[in-house]
Amino acid sequence: MIPRGRAVAFVLLSALFPFSGSAAAQEPPRSGEPLHVAPAAKEAISRLRSPFCPGEMLEVCPSSGGAMLRDSIQAMAEAGMSADSIVERVIRQFGEEWRAEPVARGMGLWAWLLPPLMLIGGLGVVAAVLAHRRRNGGPEVSEAEPGPLVGPEDEARLKDAMKEMDEAEEPAF
Repeated sequence: MIPRGRAVAFVLLSALFPFSGSAAAQEPPRSGEPLHVAPAAKEAISRLRSPFCPGEMLEVCPSSGGAMLRDSIQAMAEAGMSADSIVERVIRQFGEEWRAEPVARGMGLWAWLLPPLMLIGGLGVVAAVLAHRRRNGGPEVSEAEPGPLVGPEDEARLKDAMKEMDEAEEPAF
């Protein structure tokens, strides 16, 4: 028989430090997050932005509303709903703007197609400009002696201004 004091200590320690095969491999749960998150819930949460923390994903939203939404997503996953169904249900409730990535149909298809099309178009423009320059020999370069930077009238005015400055700087003894 185990003495009563040791049994109580064992129960308390077991509650505080539950045994799990590899403690180093597990992350401690964030506050308000269940110990075991269903795979469907984890996937659904990673595909949603938070309606309670603008600009943040639902999985990192620290607000109580975000924690409640994560808990309800966990409950839906435990009830057997797939990640796609959960995401669609949350989107119906809160709105399309909370979807983390656009759908690949309708107007959302443009979000997937436009960036690569713009990249290909930009590369085409660069290639066309380079081919045009190569065909035409690049910008024309004159091998003649460069002309003066200022005309004769400007040069005369500059000399007069410099002469006036020299005269103004001379001490009057």
